[in-house]
Amino acid sequence: MLADLTEGHQLHRVLDAWHLTFLGIGAVIGAGIFVLTGVAAAKYAGPAISLSFVLSGIACAFAGLCYAEFASMMPAAGSAYTYAYATLGELFAWIIGWDLILEYLFGASAVAVGWSGYVVSFLADFHIVLPPALSSAPFAYDTVAGLARTGGYINLPAVFIVALMTALLVIGIRVSANFNNVIVLIKVTVILLFIGCCASFIHAANWLPFVPPNNGHFGGFGWSGVIRGSAVVFFAYIGFDAVSTAAQEARNPQRDMPIGILVSLAVCAVLYVAVALVLTGIVSYKQLNVPDPIAVGINAAGPALRWLRPLVKAGAIAGLSSVIMVLLMGQPRIFYSMSRDGLLPPVFSRVHPVFKTPYVTTLITGGIAMLIAGLFSIDFLGEMVSIGALLAFAMVCVGILVLRYTRPEYPRPFRTPWVPVVPVMGFGLVVLQMIFLPSGTWIRLLVWMALGLIVYAAYGHTHSRLHGKGRDAGKK
Repeated sequence: MLADLTEGHQLHRVLDAWHLTFLGIGAVIGAGIFVLTGVAAAKYAGPAISLSFVLSGIACAFAGLCYAEFASMMPAAGSAYTYAYATLGELFAWIIGWDLILEYLFGASAVAVGWSGYVVSFLADFHIVLPPALSSAPFAYDTVAGLARTGGYINLPAVFIVALMTALLVIGIRVSANFNNVIVLIKVTVILLFIGCCASFIHAANWLPFVPPNNGHFGGFGWSGVIRGSAVVFFAYIGFDAVSTAAQEARNPQRDMPIGILVSLAVCAVLYVAVALVLTGIVSYKQLNVPDPIAVGINAAGPALRWLRPLVKAGAIAGLSSVIMVLLMGQPRIFYSMSRDGLLPPVFSRVHPVFKTPYVTTLITGGIAMLIAGLFSIDFLGEMVSIGALLAFAMVCVGILVLRYTRPEYPRPFRTPWVPVVPVMGFGLVVLQMIFLPSGTWIRLLVWMALGLIVYAAYGHTHSRLHGKGRDAGKK
């Protein structure tokens, strides 16, 4: 089965280690720094959100090493779905594939909402005001009251950017990757400017207390809030996961995939912690429960940094654009792999005759993401994405252990070090963060998984290639 996963690909191999590293940085740097830093600090961790990023970074390092081994062994599109298919069987693979919809599709929608917030703030600096009714979600989420109407009608900027990135991805992966490289350079430069220029405006009083006392609710500040904050911002690290979905388009996946995954993760973890410290130092964490916290921080610095405002906001807009693109690229390739295994209809693996991209699933993913981004708030989407990413990473860590014992002879161009310590630690930290997420997030995950099992029973199981009833079997 492992050999089969690397055969018969139809996608263009045009990406090298440089492209893949930038692809990872393009996905990782964006949502965490530009959006979720503020939300998680204001609601859960306070200034200690930097510790939350450290905890998530450590968990991702363990999981990233597991991803790197899998990606070098099985350079096929599909990410954690493909790995689960090879190690844990079809049912677990379906569960992961269905779960990854939360990670990628909802993730692209969440980042699009953040993109909208920065666009609104950027235009306001030039006295161009977008009506709130057309630039904010009609539904907001509260852990107590649940979903509630806000008075808005639709978040049009969020819908627009998803549509634009979807069109770009249909055209082709080479064009998209080159576009991403330019955007990554821009946003890293802007982030370094933000750190360097704003460091002198830090007020130490904003860091006190560094770990705010618990408000009487589990996960509401205190150390439980730090861990919950790490779970909420976890999806900000899913860039290296998106890198693995492009394995079938890598020129030398055995060498390039581990480099792209691990280097992009290391660079982004350092920048996350630095930005979190600076942001919570220049403005009180209580003011950061907004889609555009970096914009709030720049504004709080006062007239001295007025020149930096448009640069940082423009960089955030560009950076979030690349995150949306990478996430929208990942989901169709998972659908592509599931369809080739017979778990989804053949149309999901249809490749464009000219552009050689999975255009049908790209358009489906983009259309659904547009709807979600236009209707829901950033905090609601962020929690859904995090629990989906955490579950996928936990399964990858388990898969490494399984494969080491069941297929020890299989070539591993990159080997996860210190097995079983690394996968066990990765699994443990990921599960710990999942436990600390709000109960409502767990309920929505269980409902989503139940729906997925129904779809699998109705179609996937009866049409799968593994059971001899898929489209490949039909050709015999």
